[in-house]
Amino acid sequence: MDRAVDAVNLGAAAGDLSLWGLFVQADIVVKIVMLGLLAASVWVWAIAFEKFSSLRRANKDADGFEDRFWSGGSLDELFEDKGQKPEHPMAAVFGAAMSEWRRSLRGGSTDPARSGVRDRVDRAINVTIQREMDRMERWMVFLASVGATAPFVGLFGTVWGIMHSFSAIAAMHNTNLAVVAPGIAEALFATAIGLVAAIPAVLAYNKISTDLGRYASRLEGFGAEFGAILSRQSEERPSA
Repeated sequence: MDRAVDAVNLGAAAGDLSLWGLFVQADIVVKIVMLGLLAASVWVWAIAFEKFSSLRRANKDADGFEDRFWSGGSLDELFEDKGQKPEHPMAAVFGAAMSEWRRSLRGGSTDPARSGVRDRVDRAINVTIQREMDRMERWMVFLASVGATAPFVGLFGTVWGIMHSFSAIAAMHNTNLAVVAPGIAEALFATAIGLVAAIPAVLAYNKISTDLGRYASRLEGFGAEFGAILSRQSEERPSA
């Protein structure tokens, strides 16, 4: 009699195949998987939005800085205004190079062109670029991890849900579609959520990685040009 009642209840529950209904009826393990994947999906979108915004802002700041840099104004004035307290990566590269160049010239070298000034400036530029790019690439590993693992986590939830459903079916000795369908649907819902988390993560990771690579190349190009300018100025200074 109890089994008959359970079968009737399962059959009645089969009518609620909405997304909320599938979640509520799912096994506790499947619920945990679903909640984890939904949280990961929300975090993926938050990271993607932040990265796109920061890259757009960084490129805009770099455009304005390069316009001023190449306008022919005083590098010392630009350093005092933008380089000492940089607000974006390109200004940080400029400030690091200028600071190292000034320190090298204050060191009392009799011939700046032969005292390794260019090497020290290049080192300062490279270290600053690496530090700034590391900061901008924060959370990229999370995007890659979600993109790679979310489908498998969802698949785990699906396998667990199907095992749970089959156990219930075996206990009731009832293979009616109305009894089987809800459990299978709940299990497959976990895989769907895994894909919902993984697909945006992969797309965002590929797009943001490409944009970060372009921005890194832009910083490296600016650093190389600025390093050459400082090197020429060092060579033009009269020896003490």
